[in-house]
Amino acid sequence: MSLHDERTLRLIYPQWQGAGRDNVAALLPEIPMEYGRRGYAVGSRVLEAILPPHQGPTATVSVSAEESGVTEGVESRAEITRALSDAVEKLEPLRAGAVDRVLTLGGECSVSVAPFAALAQRYGDDLAVVWLDAHPDTDTQDTAYNGYHAMAVSMLTGHGDPSIAESLPATVDAQKVALVGLHDWEPDAYENVARWGLRAFSPEHLRETSAQLLEWLAHTGATKVAIHLDVDVIDSREAAWGLGRVPDGLTKDQVNRIIQDLQENADVVGLTIAEFIPREVLEVQQFVGELTQR
Repeated sequence: MSLHDERTLRLIYPQWQGAGRDNVAALLPEIPMEYGRRGYAVGSRVLEAILPPHQGPTATVSVSAEESGVTEGVESRAEITRALSDAVEKLEPLRAGAVDRVLTLGGECSVSVAPFAALAQRYGDDLAVVWLDAHPDTDTQDTAYNGYHAMAVSMLTGHGDPSIAESLPATVDAQKVALVGLHDWEPDAYENVARWGLRAFSPEHLRETSAQLLEWLAHTGATKVAIHLDVDVIDSREAAWGLGRVPDGLTKDQVNRIIQDLQENADVVGLTIAEFIPREVLEVQQFVGELTQR
């Protein structure tokens, strides 16, 4: 897989509203809310800045600067829905065959929904999804947490809010989605993992070898894979890159090995890097902001 060639669409998706406001306040107390609330948007821009120059097309999803309360079980529903529609439009080159792959730089976890749905429309049953994440992201509008980023797998597999799902070009069969590194969850969301037929691998399943995951992939029959990487899947004692500090996850070396093994056994047509909160950059942003306002 090349992430920088002319056949890859680079999608910048700085969505931040999917994380519940109260959740951000609880997990990022050291950063004032006016800066921390949009930390995911800053994270996407940092990722864009540090990657090598891109030879292919780049598109940026239009994300509102506003947020709103909970409507029908989803916080900031209107803002999220508008961004989703724009993302689907920006992904037209992928659906039309002008490009073959998509690299998405987020933003919170829901930024994978549109590109992976576009890949599903393009490749059909030949696509499997590997969701590297400490959490299952299988909440719905009926579960306790209203943050849309925790509903990403639900939306992608056709179990999410029907009115939001109308924007998606396709969904992915739950039996072709593997949750990798799963070890932190709320009971009401976790129940959906078995109910929908998702395959889950804890960090302990994959610490020494990727064999169980590769066996699952072979069983799906898919030759193409989309990989979602939520940085909180990495043990927070080694790298606290996500919003929450989740210990006992995979190491960076283990994540690299898993992705490399997937590349060697399938055509990786999608990669998302999500949930990056650059704490030190936010501190600098606060400092510079206050300095220039004097």
